[in-house]
Amino acid sequence: MWRSTGDLGRTSNAGPTLNEASPLVILLALNVVWSATLSIYKFLEPHLDPAGIVTLRFGLAGLSLLALWPWLPGDAPRGRDLAKTCFLGVLIFVVGHRLQVLGTHLGTASNSSVLMAVEPLIASVAAAIFLREHIGPRRMLGFLLGLIGVALLNGVWRDDFQWVSLGASAIFISSFICETALSVGGKPIIKRASPIKFVALSLLAGTAINLLLDGRRTLTAAAHLPAQAWVLLLVMALICTSFGYAFCSL
Repeated sequence: MWRSTGDLGRTSNAGPTLNEASPLVILLALNVVWSATLSIYKFLEPHLDPAGIVTLRFGLAGLSLLALWPWLPGDAPRGRDLAKTCFLGVLIFVVGHRLQVLGTHLGTASNSSVLMAVEPLIASVAAAIFLREHIGPRRMLGFLLGLIGVALLNGVWRDDFQWVSLGASAIFISSFICETALSVGGKPIIKRASPIKFVALSLLAGTAINLLLDGRRTLTAAAHLPAQAWVLLLVMALICTSFGYAFCSL
């Protein structure tokens, strides 16, 4: 899930104000919902393959924003920014999330939920390298502790340790590189264009490629989905993706 690399607000010695605290509360709530998507992936496994889950989730999200397009504020990315938007959409909504669902499929939802804590640290390091944002020693220490946590989570010291378990974690973490690319690469674009339209166009670009790759197979499987699966897909599409990504882009 895309986290903004910028500060949500300035803090003072007196502590955050109500206006500054509100976005943080929403972000915390979104992180809870985002973590739940990993369990939803497991629930959907008997009905859809990893690629199908990604195609339906982000396809529904893209369609929801397309339906709201006339009411979305601001200008859409144009020219080179539009090309970059489409590229980033394919990178995250095709490559990145297929890796994330595959990593969860090979491992467990609980392991993946713990690994989610590494993502903001990777984004911070990338922002320091590419956007020249300051990264303090505490964040760097957190990044190192996160990597150590991956090793501890997989019990690399045990006699019965299997490299396949570490492989599932590596696949899941590799998806964060794509997420970080969206955060870092998208930041200059949303300074010149509408953040929400940037998200909408990137979703539509990713959906177009997903449908080209496995649209027929996914739509065939979708025709046999139970009602509960559709409800969970809509929660991921509308709340976790359309609202969540748009909010974090602001």
